[in-house]
Amino acid sequence: MIMAQTAAISQGMKAARRRENIAAYIFMAPSLLFFLGFVVFPMGMCLVTSFFNYTMSDFSFVGLANYQEMFGDAIFIRALINTIIIVVVSVPITCMFSLWVASIIYKMRQVNTSFFRCVFYLPVVTGSVAVTVVWKWIFNNYTGVLNYLAKNLGLIAKNVNWLGDPNTALWCIITILLTTSVGQPIVLYVSALANVDHSLVEAASVDGATSMQTFWRIKWPQIMPTTLYILVITTINSFQCFALIQLLTSGGPNNSTQTIMYYIYYEAFKLNRYGYGSAMGIILAIIIALFSAIQFRLAKTDNG
Repeated sequence: MIMAQTAAISQGMKAARRRENIAAYIFMAPSLLFFLGFVVFPMGMCLVTSFFNYTMSDFSFVGLANYQEMFGDAIFIRALINTIIIVVVSVPITCMFSLWVASIIYKMRQVNTSFFRCVFYLPVVTGSVAVTVVWKWIFNNYTGVLNYLAKNLGLIAKNVNWLGDPNTALWCIITILLTTSVGQPIVLYVSALANVDHSLVEAASVDGATSMQTFWRIKWPQIMPTTLYILVITTINSFQCFALIQLLTSGGPNNSTQTIMYYIYYEAFKLNRYGYGSAMGIILAIIIALFSAIQFRLAKTDNG
């Protein structure tokens, strides 16, 4: 009798679990279909297309020819170097600056914290075109604010063509990217720091720990998941830098601001070389995956 009741209860639990799973899959179906149709399928098509000479007038299988051409393409190599410079410079600065700002404002009164979060997050929600137009005016060779201030302060003797000089153009792009990238990390770090176990912080303070010791031993391990998320997202966004290049420099002067994303756009949609553009997209995806894997590995090592 008892075994029969146990079996009936077990069957009932299995049926309930099955109904829950079915309901879950029904609710997931729209998002899953969207993901398959607009993410997985295009990625598969991109991989397939990379092995073809796909133009407006031709669609012929060429094997690895696109990849061979890519690594012999001086412009692609320059774009790759520029992209890596953007990532290596902007990602650490974005993370460190965001953490520094967040560590200051999260202790303030709620009104003040909300005000600063809005100020730093404003460039994120503002249209990229509007932000770029403002920066284009700042860097203008003749009427730009930067030249005006620099001359009045005695830093330069004559106007500098900031976006037209190969020595300064890429650094201008990095500066603009930094201003539009810190908003989200600051908001995330403020929330992460506010959720740190303050009883541990108080205990460390009572034991005589310095502010730096408290940060590295108590706060840093607790905000590591947030840091990892910020690192990965910021890295991906930096690798995909496109709008700034398109609106400000178009990869010039002399390809000094050329990035992989803009070069993919140029080859695929201006020269109609879809196969070659797809091959570069696959390489970019592999590079982003490698950078993300390294960051996950370092974060895991940090957590001990």
